[in-house]
Amino acid sequence: MGFADQRFNVNLSILFTELPLLERPAAAAAAGFTAVELWWPWTDTPTPEQSELDALRAAIEDAGVRLTGLNFYAGRLPGPDRGALSLPGEESERFRANIDVAADFARSLGCTALNALYGNRVEGADPAEQDALALENLVLAARAADRIGAILLIEALNKPESPLYPLVSAAAAVGVVDKVNAATGLDNARFLMDLYHLAMNGEDLPSVIEQYAAKTGHVQIADSPGRGAPGTGALPLEDLLEQLRKAGYEGWVGLEYKPGDRGSAASFDWLPAGQRAAR
Repeated sequence: MGFADQRFNVNLSILFTELPLLERPAAAAAAGFTAVELWWPWTDTPTPEQSELDALRAAIEDAGVRLTGLNFYAGRLPGPDRGALSLPGEESERFRANIDVAADFARSLGCTALNALYGNRVEGADPAEQDALALENLVLAARAADRIGAILLIEALNKPESPLYPLVSAAAAVGVVDKVNAATGLDNARFLMDLYHLAMNGEDLPSVIEQYAAKTGHVQIADSPGRGAPGTGALPLEDLLEQLRKAGYEGWVGLEYKPGDRGSAASFDWLPAGQRAAR
């Protein structure tokens, strides 16, 4: 039950950050994991040099882990940015420049989930125009994901930490998922259910799971409050994941939490080593 029945991967953009990027896949493997995910690693550019892409690909392959999820370019993460695709002007163009770069990198590693963060509201910009731009760019992203046999993920964040981000409820994110699928006819957009963000928004998590498990393409967890490892906060994560499993979710569960002062390797004490490798 609970943790024992899940397929976990490690987000290398928030865990193992005490190490250089190219050393993190091997560290995840040494901790017993066989799958990883990443935010877009190059926060300053949507189009890194091919040598940088090749080096990260080699590090993942050499570590013997699978890349199961990748964010499109989203600006400075961690930091004040929360996506680029709905931002008028240069940032939206940077997102578009990244679409095929990210999709091709994902395809080269067999990655089948691409996450597109919506982007903050911008002072002086009409929210309706931002939403129209977002849908236009999400359609392009969904088509690129379809080209490589992947799904497109759309995520709700939490209002206390991301006050300018408009998708701060499960219903809002799923509403965008439905709009993208209607616009493309591809039916490859899915909800990224991050239980930490939803908890920070005060949502009824069992109800969210009941309503939206069928539209969920990926799950991420951290405990709340604090965004630490399971057991450091108050969320019944084991019970919630068991509910998801019973609702039919069989996908990956991304570990996207802050490791704390002990370091990343020590932060996995809650999960027995034998349960870390994907089955």
